[in-house]
Amino acid sequence: MPALGKDGLKEMFGLEGRVAIVTGGAGLLGREFVKALRDAGAKVAVFDIQTKYPQEFEKVLLGKNVAVYKTDVTDKKSIQRALKAISKKWGTPQILVNAAAIDIPPKYSKKGNLFETYPEESLEKIMDVNVKGTFLCSQTIGAAMAKGKGGSIINISSVYGEVSPDQRIYVRKKEKGTFIKPISYCMSKGAIHSITKYLATYWAKKNVRVNTVTFGGVFSDQDKEFVKNYSSRVPMGRMARRDEYNGAILFLASDASSYMTGANLVIDGGYTTW
Repeated sequence: MPALGKDGLKEMFGLEGRVAIVTGGAGLLGREFVKALRDAGAKVAVFDIQTKYPQEFEKVLLGKNVAVYKTDVTDKKSIQRALKAISKKWGTPQILVNAAAIDIPPKYSKKGNLFETYPEESLEKIMDVNVKGTFLCSQTIGAAMAKGKGGSIINISSVYGEVSPDQRIYVRKKEKGTFIKPISYCMSKGAIHSITKYLATYWAKKNVRVNTVTFGGVFSDQDKEFVKNYSSRVPMGRMARRDEYNGAILFLASDASSYMTGANLVIDGGYTTW
């Protein structure tokens, strides 16, 4: 480990010459991770099924050291094609951020996602992207890392993989229907921890580190009632800004976390301490 000091810190946290992949890189947090990794010196590939991006992110994609590959994380062949392309362009990746995921936004109805009547197809859709997608990307890209010089896999989880949702957060005084945060998202994020622990031990001798980052809620122009309800459950009294998780990503991607694997780094403003 390099000595501390300006140059030492740059070497410890810097990512110069490394190749990173961010799945779901066009998403709300994925975009932040792409910019943070690029600014730290990495060459970053965006693996995302989306083809339309916010205007401010278009500028990032047109810049140096960022490449975009339309990729379906639930399709192994799609992942393999994208990996082959990025490996030919820049070399074997050393960083994988599994950020691709889907959630169910609040929609008020009579059933309101009740567990007793929750549809199988909704469960399958969430598990397919959030769990199978993480599995396939780790299997395909992680295997390439293990055959090479190693690397760091960073899996993204949620406080709802740690604790059950407080359904009171989603109550709306003016809504006639009901919304219950469904079990599918919670199941999928709970599974991420198991994937991380399994792979951390499986690839430990291959210099592939695997860790989870568990995030709290991120402010994204939600309605005032939800923000108030959620923030009341957080000791710090607010939701996270979308850029507040970048430091954790850089830490886990860099040599600063060289002796860290199989861990779950919880960053939630204290939400899970109550």
